[in-house]
Amino acid sequence: MLKRNALKKIAACAILASSGAFLTACSKGKPEFRGVDISEVEYARDIQLPDHNGQQRSLKDFRGKVVVVFFGYTQCPDVCPTTMQEMAEVKKLLGQDGERLQSIFVTVDPERDTPEMLKAYMGNFDPSFLALRGTAEQTAAVAKDFKIYFKKVDGQTPTSYTMDHSAGSYIYDTQGRLRVYYRYGSGVEALAADVRTLLKEAS
Repeated sequence: MLKRNALKKIAACAILASSGAFLTACSKGKPEFRGVDISEVEYARDIQLPDHNGQQRSLKDFRGKVVVVFFGYTQCPDVCPTTMQEMAEVKKLLGQDGERLQSIFVTVDPERDTPEMLKAYMGNFDPSFLALRGTAEQTAAVAKDFKIYFKKVDGQTPTSYTMDHSAGSYIYDTQGRLRVYYRYGSGVEALAADVRTLLKEAS
């Protein structure tokens, strides 16, 4: 009985293949990600802000690359440097494909994070990493579109405040489509695996 059912399935796939329906009915289907698959969401379609070199950017600038977007600030004591270090490690794990990965850091603290500071901060991890910096109004609008939470927490002096903020990353495929949400602390291997999946999908 099992053999007969298997033969029927193969025959059905052969018929579907001849009619052009093979990919939807008999293929492996959607890729499996280690992060959260958010391919169907309607938000965070693009991000348009100047980078630390003063050049206006959008996702279309990085077509052909997998793009990882993270929101943070340079004086963050733990989450931000850890995330950026992980991104540098992921790039190394990818070998030659590392050139097809673009890491983008969006500051939620444009008051203190000057372009010069952001450029130096990116250079600590990888010279190819880009930081984006908007006005306070632009930052709030982009964070709202990405459903990012951030809040200024006063310190002992006016300039010693910290920023509470969301800690996840957004991963876009080589066509600029949002595909995966990567939770902070998921590990370098998990992120590298999802980047490889998206690169393979594009080849």
